[in-house]
Amino acid sequence: MYLLSVKHLTVNFHTRNGIIRAVDDVSFNVGSGETLAIVGESGSGKSVAVYSLLDLIPRPPGKIESGIALFEGINLIGRKEKELQKIRGNDIAIIFQDPMTSLNPYLTIGEQLMEPIIYHQQKSRKKAKIAAINMLSEVGIKEAKKKIDNYPHEFSGGMQQRVMIAMALIAKPKLLICDEPTTALDVTTQAQIIKLIQKIQIKYKIAVVFISHDLGVVAGIANNIVVMRDGKIVEKGTAEDIFYRPKNDYTKSLLSSVPSGQKISKPCNNQDVLLRVKSLVKYYASENKSISWLPYKKNKEQKLIKAVDCISFEIKRGEIFGVVGESGSGKSTLGRSILQLTTVNSGEVYFNGTNLMLLSSSKKIDIRKRMQMVFQDPYSSLNPRMTVFDILAEPLLYHSISTGKKILDDVYSLMDDVGLPKSALKKYPHEFSGGQRQRIAIARAIATKPEFIVADEPVSALDVTVQAQILELILSLVEKHNLTMMFISHDLSVVRYISDRIAVIHQGKLVELGKTGNIFSSPSNDYTKQLLLATPLADPIKEKARQSTM
Repeated sequence: MYLLSVKHLTVNFHTRNGIIRAVDDVSFNVGSGETLAIVGESGSGKSVAVYSLLDLIPRPPGKIESGIALFEGINLIGRKEKELQKIRGNDIAIIFQDPMTSLNPYLTIGEQLMEPIIYHQQKSRKKAKIAAINMLSEVGIKEAKKKIDNYPHEFSGGMQQRVMIAMALIAKPKLLICDEPTTALDVTTQAQIIKLIQKIQIKYKIAVVFISHDLGVVAGIANNIVVMRDGKIVEKGTAEDIFYRPKNDYTKSLLSSVPSGQKISKPCNNQDVLLRVKSLVKYYASENKSISWLPYKKNKEQKLIKAVDCISFEIKRGEIFGVVGESGSGKSTLGRSILQLTTVNSGEVYFNGTNLMLLSSSKKIDIRKRMQMVFQDPYSSLNPRMTVFDILAEPLLYHSISTGKKILDDVYSLMDDVGLPKSALKKYPHEFSGGQRQRIAIARAIATKPEFIVADEPVSALDVTVQAQILELILSLVEKHNLTMMFISHDLSVVRYISDRIAVIHQGKLVELGKTGNIFSSPSNDYTKQLLLATPLADPIKEKARQSTM
């Protein structure tokens, strides 16, 4: 008997535009102690299929039309809320994708961990607190006794995800649902979280349903895989079957979309330096906000965070210059400092021979026309009150690049460049998918015909097929418009695919710099080696072998 057996599950969403079938006749099984991975693009229905089992989809508009889901022989579909409450968090637990939005910002970590123990197991607060401290220690939170009274915002992204794992496991569930638990994490933190989930799964003999679009992660942990598209299962089988013997064309396209190998376009051989960074320094003061950020201000209470610590390098015209490092390494701050989007403590940035540090505010406006940025999250960087036309027309009109008579043609030209249909002109950002929004953000960045673009994690939140499309788009635009780009990412596979040279940043310092092929074939720095070792491989045999060496 399977621990969980789902048969002919169908879920519809009733909207103003009609009925959307989010899950269409889906069936799968999960055995005790095994890991089932559900993979597919965003919107494929993988999360809805699992959430509907515990009645966690919004109702209305969501509605389970048919199907059964037997958990230890008990049908979860159609059960009363009180009965499901006893199962949720106790027998079946969930690790959500974004811990910061899943954890309650008003409650301490301890209070949130203690709640399921008190509610499901009727233990005293004293016993619940001891259990919470022990679980925090087990998931790798150091000094758990002290940190149990901290709030979620006082933890890093990786630590927040560890807290989510602790919360999911504290009641010793039989089934753990992991919904994209490592999507926003850098490779080393991701490797730690995956290893932690595997360790606890073996220790407590827990079954796992792992939802993901990252085939590298799935390769190393899944016993069986279900591939979903447009609400339907298009293929299922063992991990080896899916990776080595895929039958469905969609499965094959997912596997072929995984970035592998070095940059496919022509390498940059230009020796003309466009950007020169000299001894750039950016410090932040922590704890006491009233204390000056200036590094020479000696104060025993002051704690300085060295976000960018004396970094120097050059970027050649026409080059794609990759910048990699863990979250908090200072790579995004470096990009913002170069574009003068944040003040710096010291150092020099020369753009086409001009020292940006010496320019007045009015002269920086003209420079910014030639230096643009693509942000990580297009949804938060695009104005939600502006249509696509307004978003793209604004920089053209502001910098007097276009006029009222030809503005529509210029906007259409930008949309053609990034592959957006003309029908999108009057739509707002919320009406697009993540990949389409990133295309809008890229179109806005190239609107002023810049020479240099900083792309800050532009594909980190996208699934593999959309990611591949955006990377191809970036490569084609770099060639078409003769762009120079600084490409920031924590995904080494992506950086390897797109970059001519790579700079490795660790704790604010530049620890290694070289050609992409050299960095991957013969890294000289221990931290670079650590990053490369932590990168998951979309191959079950190779990935399991890699994990065994860590």
